[in-house]
Amino acid sequence: MGLKGEAAIVGFVELPAERRTTRPPMTMLDQWASLAAAAIADAGLPAGRVNGLVASGLAESDKLVPATLAEYLGLPINFGEVVDLGGASAAGMIWRAAAAIELGVCDAVLAVLPDSQNVPRSGRAGNVANGFSSGPGWLGASSGNYGSPQAEFEIPYGNVGQNGPYAQIARRYAAEFGYDPRATAKIAADQRQNACATVGAVFAGKPITIDDVLASPMIADPLHMLEMVMRCHGGNGVLIANAELAGRSKHRPVWIKGFGEHVEFKTPTYAPDLLRTPIAAAADQAFGMAGIERSDIDMASIYDCYTITVLMSLEDAGFCEKGTGMRWVTERDLTYAGDFPVNTAGGQLSYGQVGMAGGMHHVCDATRQIMGRAGRAQVADCDIAFVSGNGGIMSEQVALILQGQ
Repeated sequence: MGLKGEAAIVGFVELPAERRTTRPPMTMLDQWASLAAAAIADAGLPAGRVNGLVASGLAESDKLVPATLAEYLGLPINFGEVVDLGGASAAGMIWRAAAAIELGVCDAVLAVLPDSQNVPRSGRAGNVANGFSSGPGWLGASSGNYGSPQAEFEIPYGNVGQNGPYAQIARRYAAEFGYDPRATAKIAADQRQNACATVGAVFAGKPITIDDVLASPMIADPLHMLEMVMRCHGGNGVLIANAELAGRSKHRPVWIKGFGEHVEFKTPTYAPDLLRTPIAAAADQAFGMAGIERSDIDMASIYDCYTITVLMSLEDAGFCEKGTGMRWVTERDLTYAGDFPVNTAGGQLSYGQVGMAGGMHHVCDATRQIMGRAGRAQVADCDIAFVSGNGGIMSEQVALILQGQ
């Protein structure tokens, strides 16, 4: 059961990250159209062959999203999907598109994530499901809606947002396994080195050291400011196609060989174990489906909202034993020129987090490497990549195995 590896990413677009965008505000529909056109052009394929799309919410329409997009883009579709997995949505969008293509439902599928911040104010309202809630953003993964467990048992007591819960995970890790702050700081420093070799990264040209990370303000003990993502502007998208179209595309096809998805809870209050997360089951499924070993991976693009997220994901995905991650990252070079390249475009920590589009950054990172288009940051002989998506607070997890021919 699973994918046959007969669908491939054939084109992608990732806008440069900007702290304060110079781009005029655009509706999400307009952004979708612009990013979709760029991804199709990058692949060099006719737009008329695109007959599927996958989204993750739309500010202009909180229902009938695929129909709204098909109408606006002028692309009649055989497959339309909306994925609501937080930061794991992008990776979830990819495997759903691949499955639809392998089933013969459609020939090519667009998966696009626009910049949710760079929209006209009048277009920002919406419900929680589409990611554009008019409620307070500090609720994080929690819902203040009447009847939700968070509204009753968490929000009144201040257990909200993202920083505090991820710091709780880090503190629990320290209690069980010990904690080396220089190890997690090294993750941030290595990824910044990758960003400095990547055109378009928001922190390109601004290297940092481990000491710089540790000297940055403590935001939520033990997490420092430079161990957390900074929101920025951008947007991205990819085109996934069948084997026939992949053979006609301009670039080396990036085949979707395996995936895994596992969701157990929404917030850490209800997690069965804070230190053993759903990425373990997702990664096992992805590697088993692809028939690939961890040792075969040439680069990993790990969802990195915080440094502790990277550490936990590397452990739970099986790249190192549980509890040994601190030593493991200390002993390895995680840069594009190193022995285990991670987040070779800088990750969200140093390329920038474009809201929900941050998850697609990791898909683009791996795609760029396998296509051989990473410039100075190119990993030598990069054929196989592992991509992770993380939604909520280590709750919604998706893993992908991508491979060149």
